[in-house]
Amino acid sequence: MFLYQQHNHLYRRKILIASFLLPVILMACYFMYRQMTPFGKSSLLTVDLGQQYVDFFAYLRNTLLHHPSSFFYSFSKGLGGEMYGTNAYYLLSPLNLILLFFPAQHLATGITIVTLVRYGLAGLSFAWLLQKTELQQGWRILAFSTVYSMNGWMIANQLNMIWQDALILLPLIIWGLLLLIYQQRVGTYISWLAVMMIDNYYMGWMIAIFTLLFYLWQMPAITTWRQRGIIFLRYIAGSLLAAGIAAVVLLPTFYALMQSKGTYTETKIHNHFEYFVPKMLGKLVPGSFSFGQMPSGQPNIYIGMLLMIGACLYFFDHRFALKRRIIGVVISLFFILSFCYEPLDLLWHAGQFPVWYPYRFSFLFSFWCIYLAAKVIQPNFQIKRRSAILLTILIVAIYWYVGTLNLSYINNNQRNIGLCFALIAICCLCIPRKNSPRLYDVLLILLAVCDIAMSGYTALNKISYVSQPEFGNYTIALDKAVHKLKENDDGLYRVAKTFMRTKDDPFQADFNAGDHFGSTLEPPIPAFMGAIGQPDGDGFVTYANGTEVSDALLGYKYTMNARNTPTGQELPLSGYRPDWYNYPLTGHTNAINLRENPNSLPIAFGANAAILNLQRTTMDPLNYQSQVFQTLAGRPTFHSLFAVQNFSSVKFNNVQKAKQITGTIFRKQNLLQPASVQLKFIPPTNDSYYLTLGPNVKEDATITMNNKHFTQYDTFRNTVVINVAHDQKGQTITINLSLKKATLWMQNVSIYQLKQRPFEASLKTLQQSPLKISSYRSNKIVGTVKLQAGQRVLMTTIPAATGWHVKVDGRPVTPRTVLNTFMAIPMSPGKHHVEFYYRPPYLILGLIITLISLVITGWWVRKEHQQKSIFSN
Repeated sequence: MFLYQQHNHLYRRKILIASFLLPVILMACYFMYRQMTPFGKSSLLTVDLGQQYVDFFAYLRNTLLHHPSSFFYSFSKGLGGEMYGTNAYYLLSPLNLILLFFPAQHLATGITIVTLVRYGLAGLSFAWLLQKTELQQGWRILAFSTVYSMNGWMIANQLNMIWQDALILLPLIIWGLLLLIYQQRVGTYISWLAVMMIDNYYMGWMIAIFTLLFYLWQMPAITTWRQRGIIFLRYIAGSLLAAGIAAVVLLPTFYALMQSKGTYTETKIHNHFEYFVPKMLGKLVPGSFSFGQMPSGQPNIYIGMLLMIGACLYFFDHRFALKRRIIGVVISLFFILSFCYEPLDLLWHAGQFPVWYPYRFSFLFSFWCIYLAAKVIQPNFQIKRRSAILLTILIVAIYWYVGTLNLSYINNNQRNIGLCFALIAICCLCIPRKNSPRLYDVLLILLAVCDIAMSGYTALNKISYVSQPEFGNYTIALDKAVHKLKENDDGLYRVAKTFMRTKDDPFQADFNAGDHFGSTLEPPIPAFMGAIGQPDGDGFVTYANGTEVSDALLGYKYTMNARNTPTGQELPLSGYRPDWYNYPLTGHTNAINLRENPNSLPIAFGANAAILNLQRTTMDPLNYQSQVFQTLAGRPTFHSLFAVQNFSSVKFNNVQKAKQITGTIFRKQNLLQPASVQLKFIPPTNDSYYLTLGPNVKEDATITMNNKHFTQYDTFRNTVVINVAHDQKGQTITINLSLKKATLWMQNVSIYQLKQRPFEASLKTLQQSPLKISSYRSNKIVGTVKLQAGQRVLMTTIPAATGWHVKVDGRPVTPRTVLNTFMAIPMSPGKHHVEFYYRPPYLILGLIITLISLVITGWWVRKEHQQKSIFSN
């Protein structure tokens, strides 16, 4: 008996190992075919994975290895921002620790390895669930586990690594729920649900909803209403305890979300369908995915034709209780409605429409269907001839109808292949297994695996990726430049640059800037950056359009610009700053020049108290910069630091003539001919000159300057400021705007001169009272300041946040918010010792709730164990 159990245990373990290795091998073969690093010069980096997540992984690596205080707050996040909520959304997966073994330039290789591990663990997890529930036995488990690990959602969201742990943890949570329902054991359910909520609360919310549906589906198996009531209370209590255990993450994160992403929650819910519902049938075709499906599309639910047929047959299978089948139908319809009906869609997404990647909860429907198929397709299952004929007619009709929809992401070859897999699946289910069990199981596995693999390969072939050299070479160049800066100056300052790979470059190379792209960016930051002429949007900012004034105000002590190399300027440009060329060169690398800005202010400095009451009264970004700077210096705001200049000449080509440029709508006179407006400007001094452009101009015109492509970050929604000249007295600047459409609105197109003397006078006043920092970490700054007469405020360019606490001369002080953005501390003239420290709001309360929940859970589990021991005795 012992030998039999040992052999059976080894046999089950081999199946689990195979369930891990099979999807890993299949995906590794595809990565080799596409030459993904480490198998070639391509990479998995694409869309958000290449533009956002890889930089967050670099931040995590730097945080864990070099400065742990950045886990709570980082000045690399825009102008500075909390990181606890950001980490909870993006980075708390324990699998990310694997990336610690890969240096920054090789992170793409680490991402490939982690992705393969996730595919394998998803297959292993589902195979383990099938073994524990005894829904399937033997090697045929591989058919279900491999399909689960490579289902349509997993393939479509391969680039969204932050969500993939949900597929690994879901089977474990469901197993815990089954134990809770049928054995009154709550420990497994509470533990894994808590892990999911800590790993990624967003996916955890969706899984929590699904556990309720799954619980309702199981209820008819419980005979008495009293038992059902007790189990329901256990389920609710267990779910609350799981949330309580995760409270140390959830409470601070929830608060952070209310200050950032939560502000975009929908307040109006429309009672309508989001698209033509039959389009969803297109997702029953293998490889039904493309880049166009990322921003808006239908749910990715492909699980292969064999298992989809098996799932559908569940509702007609008399082996299962009618009540449970009816509830199963209701749950399935609920999912289908959620895929197209706005109120239900918003429920799954916690009240917010996804920005790209719609129907993120569709992995739950895939699990549901595969689970039903595993119940139906048992070793003794065989469909009757009549059912097979009806299925064939239905499937042929569906595939024919899908062809009439003219869906861009499906071609005839995909439909033909999918139809072939469906017909083969029907034939397979008609064959009795008893004649040759092993051969039948091999056929079952081959059919399911080939179907899902072909679908995955087809879908992924439609996506383009960043090459490893493109990522690695840029990362090496940026890291070298930042390292050189830090060798000479390890203080707290910001760095501006005129090139960019992503808006999260500061995370990648571990320096402070004004760029960020992330879901937890606080809205006041893009609002302020947009107000001073920087590109901004919901969830992103980039400091690409600075002026000498904004550089000084925001503490940009150093600048980086790309060098011309023998092979051309290789770094991707994002801005143009000739006003930097007079700054002293402090060093250089092969690709980057480093300069020091002598005008930069520290992160905190003495200022006039009038800043406490300054309100924005202009939409002109340069006038707003002047108002802020002059107010801080205690000077009249009506004396602007910027003066409007006239263009020297204007040339109209195929458009009407106009005496005034700004605000004019130019129209093509001959719609078939090119049209343009050419602006010429000759600087009368060597001061800095800036051009303003409204967002509509970039939509309607192609812009060149002196016959060269205009290097300007092209995504912005407010008027931006562009430095067009410095130290170029008497040199002609030619700006050409070629119409891309029939009309061109010259929205806010003006030239401004920076009045150097007033600027330097105000700057000198503000430089008198710098905060002299004696020590700092990412979440703590200590220093001294001596305010001059007339300065009753310590102005900071630290974004105001509830988590910041300030002590002046050892006494707590409540900071004020100025410009709707920054923190300022009222204080009297004279010398003061100042201490800033940041603690995520509700962190202590969350920790207390976590500890209490752990104690209650431990007591409950122990009590259950004691009761079980009593009954067994």
